[in-house]
Amino acid sequence: MNNAVSYEIKIARQEDLQPIVEIYNASIPARLATADTELVTVESRQAWFDEHVPERRPLWVLWQEGQIAGWASLQTFYGRPAYNGTVELSVYVHNDFQGKGIGSKLVSYAIEQAPALHIHTLLGFVFAHNDPSLSLLRKFGFEDWGHLPRVAILDGVERHLAILGKRLDA
Repeated sequence: MNNAVSYEIKIARQEDLQPIVEIYNASIPARLATADTELVTVESRQAWFDEHVPERRPLWVLWQEGQIAGWASLQTFYGRPAYNGTVELSVYVHNDFQGKGIGSKLVSYAIEQAPALHIHTLLGFVFAHNDPSLSLLRKFGFEDWGHLPRVAILDGVERHLAILGKRLDA
């Protein structure tokens, strides 16, 4: 008997922006996954959404059980031409789907798709106290490439930022 749960990863469409923002906003109170401290709006994320063009910097949504269970984006790193092959990978999972392999499916998919997008290096910028995200990236061979001590303050607590990286052609 096959107990595999079916899912589909697709390029995000405009109508997906609302659930993408909802998933993102749900992560803010935990103070693990984002440096935003206040909820964002769909309107405030529109320009960010528009920057994600499928042929260069996609934004993917993972559909499972009739809803968006998580999303992943590839964001331009540093904005200079010499860095075009390097991107920041972000992954967010709906609270109801955390711990069910959604993050792994999204990271795996991003790694698989990257060469066709002319991407050779993936970066993850993760709070050093975010053990689940650090474990997820390390599971896929991301290595510690940098540590920025006390660069963020969340609720009066100074937080460190870990930079993890993975070369895809090595």
